[in-house]
Amino acid sequence: MSRLIAIIDDEPDIVELVSIHLKKAMFKVREFSDAEGLYRFLGMSDGHCQDGGQIPDLIILDLMLPDADGIEICKNLKKRNDYSSIPIIMLTAKGEETDKILGLEFGADDYVTKPFSPRELVARVKAVLRRRQKIDESGKFNIGGILIIDIEKHEVASEGQKVELTSTEFRILKLFISNKNKVFSRYDILDHLWGDEKIVLDRTIDVHIKNLREKLGKAGQLIKNIRGIGYKLEE
Repeated sequence: MSRLIAIIDDEPDIVELVSIHLKKAMFKVREFSDAEGLYRFLGMSDGHCQDGGQIPDLIILDLMLPDADGIEICKNLKKRNDYSSIPIIMLTAKGEETDKILGLEFGADDYVTKPFSPRELVARVKAVLRRRQKIDESGKFNIGGILIIDIEKHEVASEGQKVELTSTEFRILKLFISNKNKVFSRYDILDHLWGDEKIVLDRTIDVHIKNLREKLGKAGQLIKNIRGIGYKLEE
């Protein structure tokens, strides 16, 4: 069954070029020139997927759009349960390292800088989809070659040694791998763990992270503290 790729770019020539090459690679394509068109296609209203909305297998997202910033769109999708698992490749004419880093931190899976080779972009699309399929099929994550997380079995191994985690520690780790390289604030982690029943201080998260790092040993170094913001998992 053909995978559906959504392309969002306000330059018609680029949309046409990318679309042609994706179709040659046997992908189905939907084209959009702005964020509003994408949101309507997704059926996105109040952060939830409505009846009639479609979920693409991957989104190719331009950083600069007439009605929205690509990074803001990425953030918006990644924080919603219905859309957070959609892989995103960002297209940008900007060469600044900060733009690329921001896109990855907010959940983009890859980025391509304009001008680009359409064949390379198609190869990137295939690579991202392969990685996602591998994760979906196995339920296992290999982080940095030293940390193995098995979601199905609720097991974690660091440098080949099984690690016993509490339920809370495992859920924190699971949140981190849901969007690798994304920075999660203490509030994000609290909300993930306890939702509206937050009866603990946000500094409690620091204690859980400290314990988690210690239990993971060398792999604990993969959990980075972004001063003044929160935490992320970085390979």
